[in-house]
Amino acid sequence: MRRQRLGDTLFRGVTRGFALGVLLLLAAIIASLAEGSIPAFRAFGFGFLVSDSWNPVKENFGALPAIYGTLITSLLAMMLAVPLAFGVAIFLTELCPPLLRRPIGTLIELLAAIPSIIYGIWGLFVLAPVLQSTLQPALIGSLGEIPFVGALFAGPPLGLGILTASIILAVMVLPFIASVSRDVFLTVPALLRESAYAMGATTAEVIRDIIIPHSRVGIVGGVMLGLGRALGETMAVTFVIGNAHRIQTSLLAPGTTISATLANEFTEAVSTLYTSSLVALGLILFVITLIVLALANYMLWRMGSQEGA
Repeated sequence: MRRQRLGDTLFRGVTRGFALGVLLLLAAIIASLAEGSIPAFRAFGFGFLVSDSWNPVKENFGALPAIYGTLITSLLAMMLAVPLAFGVAIFLTELCPPLLRRPIGTLIELLAAIPSIIYGIWGLFVLAPVLQSTLQPALIGSLGEIPFVGALFAGPPLGLGILTASIILAVMVLPFIASVSRDVFLTVPALLRESAYAMGATTAEVIRDIIIPHSRVGIVGGVMLGLGRALGETMAVTFVIGNAHRIQTSLLAPGTTISATLANEFTEAVSTLYTSSLVALGLILFVITLIVLALANYMLWRMGSQEGA
């Protein structure tokens, strides 16, 4: 018994040390980013967050275009990816023939193993020309003529832009959301499904009334995992977003994100203020990611407490 207690104490201490090590590493990252961004915030103050200027020659920097591009591309990517991933997960668990279930699931998961730079090259040389000649002219000719909504699809069909980057991100986050949702759907007890079918429920009713309520916590977790992936994606977005430091209402226009700005310009930063502005962008992205994770944990906690009640 003494030996077992000693082993338990040692194991508890080691695991606590690992947990504290992660917290210390996180604190070190925050401190490093905060220290590096001090010159930028000292020079521009709060205006750094709301300014749309980015002029390395005059050393006048603002983070708003990059923040806007990061948020809008991630939001559009989730709007495209979540319904598709949800449909894939439903098909694999409820409708797919057993013989095809594993091959299709494996192919979906393989999308997550493709390097992001490959997605970027594919988007630049394949997807962007296709969108330029097909989808974008169609959007300009149809939705572009509608008042107010038309501003989102104004301008020439360039191929590169916010919409293209959002589609690339949607493809990249789809396997994460679909895989998590599928695994969560599989945890629904077969007894619940069979009972619902025995009472005369249709497949749609089983999905709506049994599977989704039982799996909503896991679904939210998968969506937030995909959102975190979309917020931090760098190379694929850099290839196709156009890398323009300006805010435009049109989704077809070029833009930029925080990650793309860091990838493009960090090696060119020669002055202290230029480097500090880029580090400040990294700090902002870090804070955005922490906020997203905090909101996800809060949503999961609320759902869990409601289920308990």
